[in-house]
Amino acid sequence: LGLVRDQVFAKLFGAGLYNDAWLVAFRIPNLLRDLFAEGALSAAFVPTFTDYLHKKGRTEAWVLANLVLSGLLVLLGAFTLALSIFSESFVYLLAAGFADVPGKVAITADLLKILSPFLMLIALASVGMAILNTLNHFFIPALAPALFNVAMISAGIFLVPEFEKWGILPIHAMGVGALVGGFLQYSMQLPLMRRHGYRFRFRIDLAHEGVRKISRLMAPAIVGVSAVQINVLVNTQIASFLQDNGPVSWLSYAFRIIYLPIGMFGVAVGVVNLRDVSLLATQEKWEELKETVAHSIKLISILAIPSAVGLMVLAVPIVRVLFERGGFTSADTLYTAYAVIFYSLGLFAYSCIKVYVPTFYALNDTRTPVRISMMAVVGNLFCNLILVFFILPEEYAYVGLAFGTALSVTLSSIWLARSFQRKVGSLQNYRVIPTFLKTVAASIVMGVVVYFLNQFFEGFRMETDFWRELVALTSCILVGIAVYFGCCLLLRIEEIHRLFRRLKP
Repeated sequence: LGLVRDQVFAKLFGAGLYNDAWLVAFRIPNLLRDLFAEGALSAAFVPTFTDYLHKKGRTEAWVLANLVLSGLLVLLGAFTLALSIFSESFVYLLAAGFADVPGKVAITADLLKILSPFLMLIALASVGMAILNTLNHFFIPALAPALFNVAMISAGIFLVPEFEKWGILPIHAMGVGALVGGFLQYSMQLPLMRRHGYRFRFRIDLAHEGVRKISRLMAPAIVGVSAVQINVLVNTQIASFLQDNGPVSWLSYAFRIIYLPIGMFGVAVGVVNLRDVSLLATQEKWEELKETVAHSIKLISILAIPSAVGLMVLAVPIVRVLFERGGFTSADTLYTAYAVIFYSLGLFAYSCIKVYVPTFYALNDTRTPVRISMMAVVGNLFCNLILVFFILPEEYAYVGLAFGTALSVTLSSIWLARSFQRKVGSLQNYRVIPTFLKTVAASIVMGVVVYFLNQFFEGFRMETDFWRELVALTSCILVGIAVYFGCCLLLRIEEIHRLFRRLKP
């Protein structure tokens, strides 16, 4: 649904001024959300809440949840006010290059004022999701973000035409859709939380043991997440100066495509892994914890690596089918596809980070991922600056930002894996590396077959026709899946055999 949402954006606003303005305005509350909700807070909250739930009982766990939610309301309420009052200053902070295009800063600032309450709504939804995951509920929390996307898609279809009739900028309709979606995302989880006995009570107690523990875990985590967000901020600044309109949107559309497998595989496996390792760490079952992490990495290998290869080989037809219509031109397709190819290089590593970092937090170790994060950010910035300003031609300089990001997350993943093994022990007994190598081999065979099949379909695509494109792309993907799973069976990859055994009646 997030992909459909971006298809609506591509059709309505293309990759020009209004979409660039939206992406920067929406990124600012998202940066703060990563700091105070889904990133640092969730990583610190889940292990602490799990510990309270299993050692002190549900009543004490609900007290802790209320203290955290109350603190969020106060803290993020202040940030919401600041975003509304100093909106233009925040735009210059993130995309000073917008000043070169008349009206672009003002449009972005107005959007930020509309979106400022979104930060508070989505933070509350993130804590609700963490609580329900800890209570072994995954479907409703995973479905909740779908309501946000449904609200955005509905705003694009129904509100945008009405705003045009009323003489209001159509992009503002998407801001209204985001606020409605944020509210729905939080409210959808409340009935299930209430069924478990949760009742919200506003209460502030900074001396509470659980709050102090979360604060201790959060402090270095915020530094780590801040380092990553500084990297995002600098990348956005660089992109905003490269061309008047386009690079910010191309990179965003490309990352949306990359995030589809990350969200389906990396985040999904990471969420369940965090719940399991938090419980195992509380019970001090270290071998079972290692086995859980190893199994998570192997699952990500067999899903993310072929996805990355497929995205690299089919980048152009994928972008064309998903976005090339309305304001999104054939040139936008090519520029976005180049970014997809380079982002794909880091897809597996990015998914692994979604497993390793929360595992360190479950082990009450926030310093290691923070140190690694800051090292990777420095390397990423250095790489980006060299690529963008000294190596790549101006027209393709934005691709350096995608490659720098992929290189950064790959190095981070390797350092995290080595640090985890030093801390807990080797995963060698669980055959992670053999599974990885077999998966790479199967993915390469699949990639070669799909490449030549895609070349064969080029003649079929001579006429620009959506249905021809869709049939050709679907055929390539289905053949690729068949070849990949066939190779996995021949190579005796254990997880694939286990999957097929589960599918048998």
